[in-house]
Amino acid sequence: MLTDEYRYKILKILEANPEISQRDLARELGISLGRVNFCLKALIEVGLLKATNFRNNQNKLGYMYFLTPKGLEEKSVITARFLKAKLQEYANLQTEIEELRKDVNQTMSIKYHQMEIKQP
Repeated sequence: MLTDEYRYKILKILEANPEISQRDLARELGISLGRVNFCLKALIEVGLLKATNFRNNQNKLGYMYFLTPKGLEEKSVITARFLKAKLQEYANLQTEIEELRKDVNQTMSIKYHQMEIKQP
């Protein structure tokens, strides 16, 4: 399944570097080459990307990936949705960190009071 996160990252990378190889894209995303191929095919099928053949200096067949107008529009929608999800994760982490700080402070306070009681 192509998640918003991967869709966003792929579209962002390809917009900046349309000549990137699938192997380099896989390395940059930290996913398998097969998964990159699957994701690119899915984005091409729904009309977000267009792949064009070209020949590089080593005479190997390669592709350039272009965001279609629909792809550019979808990228902005995905970016907004991805940002909203990341902001929610950030807020959740802030809450969790604050709870952990309270737990640590409470534990330290209890230990301090226990040490005071034990002293003659």
